[in-house]
Amino acid sequence: MAKKGPSIPGFVAVSDQILVQETQNDAERPANHPDAVLIFGWGDCLPKHVAKYADGYRELFPHSKQIVILAPISKAFFTDLQSRSDSMLPILKVLDSMKASSGRTPTILAHAMSNTGGTNYASTLNAFKLKYNEPLPHQLLVLDSTPGSPYMTWANLKRWSRAMTLGTAAWFPWPFFITQSIWAMVLCANIAVGWVTGREAPAVFSIRAIDDETFESKSARRLFLYGKGDDLITWDDIESYRALATKKGYKTDGEMFEGSGHVGHMRMFPDKYWNAIQESWDQAINTKP
Repeated sequence: MAKKGPSIPGFVAVSDQILVQETQNDAERPANHPDAVLIFGWGDCLPKHVAKYADGYRELFPHSKQIVILAPISKAFFTDLQSRSDSMLPILKVLDSMKASSGRTPTILAHAMSNTGGTNYASTLNAFKLKYNEPLPHQLLVLDSTPGSPYMTWANLKRWSRAMTLGTAAWFPWPFFITQSIWAMVLCANIAVGWVTGREAPAVFSIRAIDDETFESKSARRLFLYGKGDDLITWDDIESYRALATKKGYKTDGEMFEGSGHVGHMRMFPDKYWNAIQESWDQAINTKP
């Protein structure tokens, strides 16, 4: 029996990671709404959970085409850049189709959640650059609970192994700490292989790409959504990356949340969350400083 693919009501799965909203009427799309919303889910997110974000975007922009990208941790962190980029090619195919049907480059809002979503977003940037030798044209990048430090430290090893355990603990019959210990060893082994082979770690490439004009245009605005209650990606890491991006000339906005955990800001503070996205989008398309 064939393995059942991912499913979200109203979406069509075009790969084992990517789902595209069913046909929209482009003629009904207001000029101040994005043509396409790309939603890069967090590590090992279930379709039904990331669908909540699709619902939120449907409230903001009911006529925008949505593309949801799921994020198996195994694919994001244990494959090479070319493989990760190839996995994102269906996104480019949808955007090309939209451009062909409208006769213009579609306006895009991209939303990346956690470092795994950021990794898939950066892989999309790389896929686009390889195909067209230019940055992916978009107006706004929303960074939710990302980026965090990509470098191996004891504190980060504990955070990363915990994050991977949260996504896989249900698969194993033993206690949580045993699964976390196994993942910690796997992470260390993977990093060691990278050192030996000279392969750049996925998270390192992701952070490098989003601050590199050859991948990420400075014409695009970015919004950082983060909180002090996040025990996987620290708020001070995110603020440091925002400061660095601003120094490099990127236009940035930020929204701090009190009391919500990792990728949990929308669930606890929906009004504040979606208002921040709406305001940044308005700024982006009006090109206000």
